[in-house]
Amino acid sequence: MSALTFSLKAKLTQRVDCSALTLDGLTGWPRARGKTGAEIQRIALPVGNANIAVAEIFKVTGNDPAKIIFSGDGEKLDRIGAGMTDGEIVVEGCAGDYLGLKMKGGEIRVGDGAGIFVACEMRGGTIAIKGDAGDFLGGGLPGERRGMVGGTVIVTGNVGARAGDQMRRGMILVAGNAGGYLGSRMSGGTIVVMGEAGANAGFAMKRGTIMLTKLPDELPPTFNDCGVHPFGFLSLLMPVIHRHGKAFSNLRFPSNRAQRWMGDLANVGRGEILIPNYP
Repeated sequence: MSALTFSLKAKLTQRVDCSALTLDGLTGWPRARGKTGAEIQRIALPVGNANIAVAEIFKVTGNDPAKIIFSGDGEKLDRIGAGMTDGEIVVEGCAGDYLGLKMKGGEIRVGDGAGIFVACEMRGGTIAIKGDAGDFLGGGLPGERRGMVGGTVIVTGNVGARAGDQMRRGMILVAGNAGGYLGSRMSGGTIVVMGEAGANAGFAMKRGTIMLTKLPDELPPTFNDCGVHPFGFLSLLMPVIHRHGKAFSNLRFPSNRAQRWMGDLANVGRGEILIPNYP
């Protein structure tokens, strides 16, 4: 069997909802019988205020829905991998907004960046992005009170503002820089940023861990410097972080010691920002 491939026929002028094109959506539940090639091509995808058949947007080849490939300029392909529980999705170019929305399992790999709300309310699985990602990575939908609650997101480039907003569990790894309000309203999980973090990292943070290579130029005034201390959990956590690529192997905490800032004291105040303490 070969990967089920959706190749764009032309440059898109409107956004396309691709949430139906996952292993779960194409095989049904229970997975007694998958959709045939003809049935897949007849699936109606929301495009603007209309529904358009897959065959009018994509050239469809291959027959293995356990590995799905999107080929072409995917900047307007939204909700790729939404709600998926298993399987593999490869986006050869860029991806649109809401990549991995409420994803529960499986793996998504993107070759050239993604839009806003990546891993929105993610519950499990892995998303790996080469390039940049937009605002609210790992956040919640507007009006919701829960962001990412599980899984792992790896970004080799930069991320926008409010990455990890309302995050509860899981891990976000960023090789580049992060915008303002990193980990805002965070109540659990781990965020690692190898580059620079914008202003007000940890704003309204309740719990959780943000790991940075250097202190941001501006922290909320309700964060306190607690000094340098040894943290035993680092000996267990750092090998997990390092295995996600060379970009993260430079993050080291000699003797498991780190400078710890705690906050946000205006909102529970049990979150932490850890900075390596180099001798």
